[in-house]
Amino acid sequence: MAPTPAIKIRPAVEADEQAILACLAQAFAPYRKYYSAEALLDTTLCPETLKYRMKNMLVLVAVNQSDGAIVGTVACNVVNPEEGHLRGMAVLADWQGAGIARQLLQHAEAELRFRKCSSVTLDTTEPLKRAIQFYERNGYRPSGKITDFYGMPLFEYEKNLAE
Repeated sequence: MAPTPAIKIRPAVEADEQAILACLAQAFAPYRKYYSAEALLDTTLCPETLKYRMKNMLVLVAVNQSDGAIVGTVACNVVNPEEGHLRGMAVLADWQGAGIARQLLQHAEAELRFRKCSSVTLDTTEPLKRAIQFYERNGYRPSGKITDFYGMPLFEYEKNLAE
């Protein structure tokens, strides 16, 4: 098996927008049938909603250092003085299982700790079983909060960053 190429995690810039949109679209394509059109658009974004996210959140990208390709993304922001929030975790299919999501998660959590957050939340949907298992392996637990996400349940997960 070939070694995993070196990955660099960095803040996204405007020039990354198309690659981020492509990453989100590809990562969530297998789940399209479970999502309403509105839920899918809110998850995979469009140029305007990505620009909004980049203005209001720190969007991180995982870059393959051998060719400069963006292979994953996640966004984070501070919700209140104690709580951070994650959105839009996605890794290209060919890179899933290579530790990219873990690196993105660690960078986002480190950023939230730097911003003095003691906890972090994220929301996910039932069809994303692999993502839920990943989050649970990385210390996230269901908060018990369930909201409506365009007709489907949206489950909140939380993690104590102070541990």
